[in-house]
Amino acid sequence: MSSRRRRRWRYAVLALPALAFACLVSGALPVQDAAGLADRAIPVLSFVAGITVVAELASAAGVFVGIAAALARFGRGRIGLIWLLVVALCVCCTAFLSLDTTAVLLTPVVVMLARRIGAPAFVFALTAVWLANTASLFLPVSNLTNLLAADRLRLTPTAFAAAFGVPAVAAVVCCLALLVGVNRRALRGRYATAPAAAVADRPLFLSMAVLVAATVPLLVTGIPVGITAGVAAIAMAGVFEWRRPGFVSIRLIPWRVLMIAASLFVIVETLHAHGASQLVVAALGGGESLPDLLRLAGAGAVSANLANNLPAYLLLEPAGDSPVRLAAVLIGVNVGPLVSPWASLATLLWHDRLRAMGENVSWGRFALLGALVVVVAVPVTTLALAVTG
Repeated sequence: MSSRRRRRWRYAVLALPALAFACLVSGALPVQDAAGLADRAIPVLSFVAGITVVAELASAAGVFVGIAAALARFGRGRIGLIWLLVVALCVCCTAFLSLDTTAVLLTPVVVMLARRIGAPAFVFALTAVWLANTASLFLPVSNLTNLLAADRLRLTPTAFAAAFGVPAVAAVVCCLALLVGVNRRALRGRYATAPAAAVADRPLFLSMAVLVAATVPLLVTGIPVGITAGVAAIAMAGVFEWRRPGFVSIRLIPWRVLMIAASLFVIVETLHAHGASQLVVAALGGGESLPDLLRLAGAGAVSANLANNLPAYLLLEPAGDSPVRLAAVLIGVNVGPLVSPWASLATLLWHDRLRAMGENVSWGRFALLGALVVVVAVPVTTLALAVTG
């Protein structure tokens, strides 16, 4: 991204909170609607803040790099096998720690791993960003949109996983099939294993690894995920303050992400307060047949790539007037944002990390390959939803 485009992006980001603030102070968003929005948004945003701190501290302690080193050993010198292990890591990280965690923290890990074994870095990086999106249907914590849908449907984490299990697997399988089809030559061959780097602070590393391992299962117990992530973040910050005094700061909290998300909540809720809900419902009709669900999922995918998956979900949510219809919307906005660079925040964060590591991305190639995934994965995942109900 050029410096001119980065400036335009910053201006756009600053315009969002300004517009949201104007909606609130002008009364365009009624007080009652704002209060209802706060009840939904605050728990979700608190989870985003907490889990980001957890992931950042785990990364700083070397947990993810340690996992990558272990993968290199388990790969037994075969690039294809180590790629499958990277796939498993990305799917698990996305499912339990959110797609943004995969994009932000695993991208440098898989790029370093690819360089270490002499594999094409872009193939491993593409695996990370594609799975960050397509593997984000497994649990409520996997995606911000999932948290909103689970709240609307009053689904526990286990009920959500049961409802979306088959479609989520279908999305991942489609993604992997296309990754193998496009990159099969790059995934062949062998590599020489290298000794793992020594851990700088072993007590800190072990403490963070234990806390992460303890946090992950708690995210699916039904305890409010904002509380789970917050407690884990506080505990990990305490350990860091003991081992590395002064390392923990408020800069670990993703203020820009929270500001963007909160602003989008307010702006879209304001649109709904002035009739957007009725327009969306009228445009997308009703029904739960396969064509009806495909229309909803397609609208979600197109809207996400035109704008962003979060406002796309918020705008289309009223059309999801039954559990299966809302699930189709979720498929579109989760699996679909793989074409434009702004379709999901995870993709933008992924690109920032690649640029910082000196890896160039051709957005034309990215969009072409992403469109191939979307036109296959969205219909197949929607079909899986229609079959399983």
